[in-house]
Amino acid sequence: MLKKKKSLWLFLLPGLLGLMIFYVVPFVGGIYFSMTDGTIDNRFVWFENYQRVWDNEVFRLGLKNSLELSLLSAPLIFLFAFILAVMLRALREKSLGFRNILLMPYLVPSSALLIIWMILFDFGGPINRVIEAMGGQRVLWLETGALRVPVVLLYIWKNVGFSVVIFSAALSSVPDEYYEFARLEGASVIQQETKITLPLILPTAFLVFVLAWVNAFKIFKEVYFIGGAYPRDEVYTLQHYMNNQFAKLDYQLVTTAAYSFALIVFALFGLLYLGKGVRGRDR
Repeated sequence: MLKKKKSLWLFLLPGLLGLMIFYVVPFVGGIYFSMTDGTIDNRFVWFENYQRVWDNEVFRLGLKNSLELSLLSAPLIFLFAFILAVMLRALREKSLGFRNILLMPYLVPSSALLIIWMILFDFGGPINRVIEAMGGQRVLWLETGALRVPVVLLYIWKNVGFSVVIFSAALSSVPDEYYEFARLEGASVIQQETKITLPLILPTAFLVFVLAWVNAFKIFKEVYFIGGAYPRDEVYTLQHYMNNQFAKLDYQLVTTAAYSFALIVFALFGLLYLGKGVRGRDR
């Protein structure tokens, strides 16, 4: 057993070294870097940079929009992915083709997806034509604050397939006998999914929500391609702020903003894990 453990560490060592060199060391070093003034002397200023960042209205705007977009997108991803996974489970062997279709947007480059999305939401595009045919007025989706709508829809369309695959793997482990007994007792489909499925796949459901939330913070790329470095206030994210500060070579503010955001994310994930632990003890 001891020899097996030694050989296991030998296989893990290259990956652990890479993790230390490229992630842990820069992360720790960045904390020191965020507390210096960036001059030739590299004077230590403690939390002065953090105060500068938090006093900046643009930083607060980007932080607010990033949190709002993530809190809006992640639950929608979770809900749609679960519903689609349940529907695909009913198809059994015939669901493979549909899973591949749902996963395609996740594999297609973002540039290709953006071209499709910009055509769909163009002022003279299909979406506005449908709205006009229903008696409404055309919307400048790509040039006003309404850009939030296509951005959130693009995020959902791109990431829902991956979440469906994870949900489907978890659903396949739930015995069919539970559903047969529930149907005999007169349970509806909604009752079966909420009382049987979700409790049994709760760890996987939590993982899907966390992954969806983490991916929602990467929404900057799509907004940047459509709105540029300085989009409208409604879609100006924290990544825009950091990217613009990086372009100005103000690396202290970039690292300070990144660590401020990291602390908020860690705190929110800590609350999620704490809530999950409390629910687990209650059960």
